[in-house]
Order: sequence, then structure tokens, then C-alpha cells
Amino acid sequence: MEYPRTILFILISLALSIVAALISAIILEAYRRRFNHGHIEAPAIFEDPNSLKRVPCPSIFDPAEKYMSLIVPAFNEEYRLRGALEETINYLQQRAAKDKSFSYEVIIIDDGSVDGTKGVAFNFVRKYSVENVRVILLGRNHGKGEAIRKGMLHSRGELLLMLDADGATKITDLEKLENQIHAVAVVKKEGSRDPSIRISDIPITAFGSRAHLKEKALATRKWYRNFLMKGFHLVVLLTAGPGIRDTQCGFKMFTRSAARKLFTNIRLKRWCFDVELVYLCKYFGISMVEVSVNWSEIPGSKLSPRSILNMLWELALMSVGYRTGIWRIST
Repeated sequence: MEYPRTILFILISLALSIVAALISAIILEAYRRRFNHGHIEAPAIFEDPNSLKRVPCPSIFDPAEKYMSLIVPAFNEEYRLRGALEETINYLQQRAAKDKSFSYEVIIIDDGSVDGTKGVAFNFVRKYSVENVRVILLGRNHGKGEAIRKGMLHSRGELLLMLDADGATKITDLEKLENQIHAVAVVKKEGSRDPSIRISDIPITAFGSRAHLKEKALATRKWYRNFLMKGFHLVVLLTAGPGIRDTQCGFKMFTRSAARKLFTNIRLKRWCFDVELVYLCKYFGISMVEVSVNWSEIPGSKLSPRSILNMLWELALMSVGYRTGIWRIST
């Protein structure tokens, strides 16, 4: 009987040691990221490929100069980015031709790509000018969350839309999010009784959602992907709480004041920054609306089993960081 007990004791001790090491690693990494948003003061430059002049980036704290900014993170998207940008800019140009008050910019953030993504992006700058299309080069891969944050912090729009480089969501669906934001803003304006207040001054977030496509997705996905998805949603519910059914859709719109509060505070750099956005919206009392959008799966997804592990790691960091007070929120 002694031998099995010894083996069991060793196994339990080993398991406890692994758990303790994991908890320690999470706490240390959360502590390391406590000032992770401090980079916002660092200067950033847009380069005009036509004149080779360097154009200083604006700040999210500056007054809005455009009506809408579209932020597109791109990592090794040489083959999918071109088509998505063509569709997006065609829509924006057509809308601007019909409505002279509509102004826009597209900001592409090259997140350390090692293929021809940079060249594709700069071709659009040459074609449409640095006034309408801009590229930020991060130099090395930081993650989707970091790329979007950088774009948001240096945008000029009253409304800021983040969208994926693969064009999985129809660009015309931005009007659905835009209309919902305006509807909430009307109510907020009536409550404030201040006629001078602009939509950019009212903190509102619109989350594009694929939740209405859930049944179809469940029927077509492999069983293990559905299992992982349900498990992830449960962890998200425990971490950020209820409110948004689809946190991971890459189609979200923010008013300028909402983006200012959110993107000067987020610390997660990769897949789970969306969940942190929900948490921060609740903290600040930012109005959230969830809007169904058209979505289609585009070949070339970078989601992998390693991504799932990274998501769980980031959710653990977020939970420890905020619940222990290591991560302080700037107001």
C-alpha cells in the first residue's frame, strides 16, 4: 500500500507545483503589463510614398478632423487585403460622392508582416493619397489587439470602425452600426439638453455580431470546434460578465470619446482584447449595442489550437490584473 500512496503523493505534489508556477507566471506577467498602455505618448509617423514626406500622426485626444476612420489590422494579408480594401474604398468613395459632408480615412496597421502586405497597403496610399489612406508599420508582430489600439490612438474620425483585413463582413453593414450609435446618441442628447454636444463626445460602442448565425455555424463546424467555442464563451461570461453574445466579431464601431477611454487602457495584445473592451465598457458605463451583421468565412484564418491557449492565457491575465488592482484604469 505504501508504494501507490507514494506515487499519488508525488503526482499531487507535482500538480500543485505546476498550478503554483502557473499562478506565479500569471501574476508576474500581469504586473509587467501594469503600465502597458504608457506607449501612447510615443511619436508615430505616417510616410507619404508619393512625396516621401513624413506626416505626424494625430492623437485620439485631438479634435476630430474626419467623420469616420476605418482601422484595418493586417498580418501577412498580401492576398486577402487587396480585395477587401478595394471593396471598402469603393463604398466610401460612392458615399462621399453622394454626401459632401461625409469624410473618411482608412488606416492600415501592418503588424510585422513578412510577405507583401506592406507593398499592397502603400499601393492604396499612392492611389488615394495619404489624406485618405494611411499605413502604420509596427516593425514586428505584436498581435491584433495591439495593432488596432495603435490605429485607434492615431485616428481622426468622429466614429471609428475596426474591421478585419479579410473582408469577412460586408462593408455596407457599417451603416447598421452607425445608425444604432446615432439612435443611442439622440436619446443621450435629449437627456443632456445640450444642443452643442457632438456624436463624438458621447461614449457609445456598437458590436457587430454573428450570434444570429449560430445555429448554421454549429451545424457546419467540426464537433471539437463547437466544444472549444462553447468553452471559450463560458470563460468569457465568467471573466467579463453577460451583455454581448459575440465578443469576437472583428467589426466594431466606437465614438471618439469611447475609443479614447477604451484604447488608452487596454493591455491585451492579441485575440482577447475584445473581451477586455466589454469589461472596460462596463467599468466606464459606456453604452453598448449589439448589431447583427452579414458574415462569411474567408479561407486563410489564423485561428489555431495555439490561439485558443493564448486566449485562455490572456483571459487569466485580465482577470488577475483587474481583480487584484494591478491594472489601474485611467479615467
